[in-house]
Amino acid sequence: MLNKFSTGVLVAGLIVAGAARAALAAPQDSKSAPLARQLTQALDAAKIDAMAAADPTTGGFVAVLYIPGTQLLVVSGKFELPDIGTHRIDKKEFRELYMDLMGASLAGSRQFATDVSCDGMLFKAAGGAPGDTWERDNKTQVFEGAKKSKLSDEQYVKAYGEADAQYARFLELLVAQANLKI
Repeated sequence: MLNKFSTGVLVAGLIVAGAARAALAAPQDSKSAPLARQLTQALDAAKIDAMAAADPTTGGFVAVLYIPGTQLLVVSGKFELPDIGTHRIDKKEFRELYMDLMGASLAGSRQFATDVSCDGMLFKAAGGAPGDTWERDNKTQVFEGAKKSKLSDEQYVKAYGEADAQYARFLELLVAQANLKI
């Protein structure tokens, strides 16, 4: 009787552990996907391929280059002199601000996303397509699955969740700014 009970508990434990592992490996809902659609629609409507916004949370700036139907390239960072970003936004020099953030932002402040297909940060690219990327602190994460990333499922889920949440926040700022400009 004890053996049957022990076996039952062991099997139940394995089922629960397997389900938890499967949940970690399952695709996560993208917070950034609807915002990427909103941003591309706003940029298309305005017939522009770049936008920038101030980031009141960090005191920095965020900018996007839009390659229609292909990619959203989003960068954020801070400048030693914040007036650089403010001046560029006031003059609608969004592409120039993007370039400034890529090359002259303060060390350690730059974050960069490559959103392949302009569909938000995806948990894993489908069908062998290139994965979205997130760069922070000189570390680049390509979202092509935990195994390709050489991460545990838990590490991959955590990295994806953090990148997607931050990317969604940047897109919110850009959507708000784009809607003001239209």
